[in-house]
Amino acid sequence: MKDIYLLATEQAEALPLDALEGIFDSQEVGFSPGQANSLCTITSGDFRIEVRFSRLGKSPPVKVEDLTGNEESQQAVREARGFYWLSFEPGKPQASVAVFEALWCARNLMEHIPAVLVDLTAFKIHQLEDVAEITELEFDIRDHINLHAVEVTDAQTPLWVHSHGMEKFGVRDVEAFHLGEEDLRPAETFFHELCTDVAFGHAPAWRSPVSTSAGLSFMVIPSEEARNGLMGVPLETFEGHEGLFLTVVSADGRHTVADLLRPYRERFAKEPPEESEALRDQANDLLPAFKARFRRRGLMEPLTFLVRASFDIHPEGEALEEDLWFEILSWEENLLIGKLVDGGMHTTEWRKGATVEVEEDQINAIALGREGKTLEEEEMHQILVAERPV
Repeated sequence: MKDIYLLATEQAEALPLDALEGIFDSQEVGFSPGQANSLCTITSGDFRIEVRFSRLGKSPPVKVEDLTGNEESQQAVREARGFYWLSFEPGKPQASVAVFEALWCARNLMEHIPAVLVDLTAFKIHQLEDVAEITELEFDIRDHINLHAVEVTDAQTPLWVHSHGMEKFGVRDVEAFHLGEEDLRPAETFFHELCTDVAFGHAPAWRSPVSTSAGLSFMVIPSEEARNGLMGVPLETFEGHEGLFLTVVSADGRHTVADLLRPYRERFAKEPPEESEALRDQANDLLPAFKARFRRRGLMEPLTFLVRASFDIHPEGEALEEDLWFEILSWEENLLIGKLVDGGMHTTEWRKGATVEVEEDQINAIALGREGKTLEEEEMHQILVAERPV
């Protein structure tokens, strides 16, 4: 058993055992009083989680300055007077299943006590609405890990990028060396793909070249082996990071992975203004026909109706906008309700599958899909032109 999550609450006393049992009584889980220092034990199939409670000592049991979360959630940890520790054996019965079951338990508790959830492996704080979305929407590895970039040399590519949070999946965190500032966002995307595969039990075999989604090859090597080949990185760099990592290296075993990230850089290329304007003009021109076709869709409608709009995001507290596509579920007057096709690229404020509401005048692009594929512009145009009155 390992402490994975921590519920920080303003309440200095634990809920009575009968209250805890009542929280989980209607759920399809097993509940039993704890033994020794444990408050209770919850089981679901082969999954087992222990919950124990502690009061505030001289200081919070975690360093708040090390945790990522909004100011409100950080303050909640500082002011907490009681702590529920959620412990389970990572990776059993299956990595992602164990994490989901633990988050489900945390959510049930948070619906009955004022608390925030601290991921002790990823150094993240989640509020109740975060945990609800994480347990209801599609899996997004960004909810479960933190990526850190540390400058470790004086070279042109001085950064060591590594993850925190994979430990709760029963696997090693990942790392890569000799990256530059321009590599950070592409590296995030690559790390998110790799960590998602690892979390679902599809980790690459050690020391064997594998291909990325972009068709380039790399290897993963145990950090205790890979770090021996590092030049110019002082040993004190790894103080506080003595755990075992998987190190990403090139297919020939060198610490040169910048080329591996080249295809990922293209994903962050800004849409040319003239293209944005053309998409907006097209949307304005075809919107009446697009709306009419949506409103007469049938029960077995083969078409998927997609629109794009700008959403507010706040990476590192900065107010920006990001264009996101969503599938229309309903369209009443000028208000559209839909489901995000993809989550935000820069933050998890807008998660894949989340329900959104958008005013009609915010639409800046439209598309039609069929059988999981987006139709070509000409085909969409032909379908929609047929909706226009003669």
